[in-house]
Amino acid sequence: MKNTSESLEQKIEIAVERLVREHLAVLEATASAAVREGFRRATRPTSKPQHEGASTGRRRSPARRRPREEVADLEERLYRAVCAHPGETMAVIAPAAGATPRELNRPAIVLRRDGRVRSVGQRGSTRYFPMGE
Repeated sequence: MKNTSESLEQKIEIAVERLVREHLAVLEATASAAVREGFRRATRPTSKPQHEGASTGRRRSPARRRPREEVADLEERLYRAVCAHPGETMAVIAPAAGATPRELNRPAIVLRRDGRVRSVGQRGSTRYFPMGE
C-alpha cells in the first residue's frame, strides 16, 4: 500500500509542476507581448506632440463671441433674477434668468464691476445680492 501511496503522490507532484510550468509560460508570453506593444507605441511617430492630460478624441468647437446686445440682455435678465432671489446661488438664479449658469458668467462679472450686484462666497457657493441703482 505504501508503494501505491508514494506513486500517487509522485503523480500529483508531477502534474502540479507541469501546471505551474504551463502557467508561467503563459504569463511570460503575455508579459513579453505587453512589453513589445509598449515599445511599439512609444517608438511610433505621432502627427503632433500630445501634452499631458490632453484628451484624444473629441475636439472642442471654437467659442463664438456673443454680440454686446446679447450680453446686455443677459445682464438685465440676471439683474432682475438677482433682485427677485437675493442671496441665492447661480444655480437658483440662472433658471429664473432663462439661461445656464455658464452663460451668465460674463454678465455677472459685468454687473459686479458696475456695482449693480454684490457677490459673497467662492465658486459654487457664491451668493448674489442686488445693490442700489
